[in-house]
Amino acid sequence: MKYALVTGGSRGIGRAVCLKLAEQGYNILINYKSNETEAQRTLELVREKGTDGELMKFDVSDKSAVDSVLGGWLETNKEKIIEVLVNNAGIRQDSLMIWMTDEQWKNVLGSSLDGFYYVTRLVVNGMLTKRYGRIVNIVSLSGLKGMPGQTNYSAAKAGVIGATKALAQEVARRGVTVNAVAPGFIRTDMTQDLKEADLKNLIPMQRFGEADEVADAVAFLASQKASYITGNVLSINGGLYS
Repeated sequence: MKYALVTGGSRGIGRAVCLKLAEQGYNILINYKSNETEAQRTLELVREKGTDGELMKFDVSDKSAVDSVLGGWLETNKEKIIEVLVNNAGIRQDSLMIWMTDEQWKNVLGSSLDGFYYVTRLVVNGMLTKRYGRIVNIVSLSGLKGMPGQTNYSAAKAGVIGATKALAQEVARRGVTVNAVAPGFIRTDMTQDLKEADLKNLIPMQRFGEADEVADAVAFLASQKASYITGNVLSINGGLYS
C-alpha cells in the first residue's frame, strides 16, 4: 500500500503532481485547505489513472490541524506507507514591504515554511524506518533571485531551499532524498492575476510554463531513478535568470 502525500493538491501544480504520481502507481493523499469541490475532482482524476486516493483537509500552517489529521492517519494506518511527500502548499500575498501587513508576512511564511516543517516532521520518520523515501519541495524562482513585491514569498521559499539542503544531509544515509523544484512563471490559478503578455517578454522561451512541465520533474525526483540526487534545486523557468 504505497502512498504519496501532496499538500495543496487540489488544483494547479498540485493536481498535476497528483496525477503524475498516480501514473507511477501511487495511491494519493490529497491535502487541501478549503476547496473541497476541486479536491474531489482531483481524486476523481487520480482514480481514472487506475489507483486510488484519499482527501485530507487541513491547513499546513496549523500545527494542531496537521497533528490531528495527518498524525491521526499515520497512527491508524500503520500498514500504509508514505513513500513520497511533495510539499506544494503555499500562497502569495504580494505587497511592497513598506505597506506589507503582519498578517501578509505570517500567512505566506506559514503556508510554505511552517507547512514544510509540520508536515515533513511527521512523515520523514516512517521513511527513515523503511530506509526509503522521496521528499520534493515546490519552491520558486522568487526564492532564488528575489522578486520585488514578494519579500514575504521570497523569504518563505528561500527558507525552504535552505531546509531542503540541510535535511538532505541529515537523512541521506537512510535512503531518503530531499530535493526542490523552483518554477518560474507557470500558468495556474496563482499566476492568473499577472500580466502574462508583458512578463513573457522577460522569458527566453517567450511563454509561461505549464503545470504538467513542473509535475514531470517532480515525478522524476520522486522516482527510484533519482536515487543519487539529493539536496538539489531544479529550476523550471524557460531560461529566466535565477
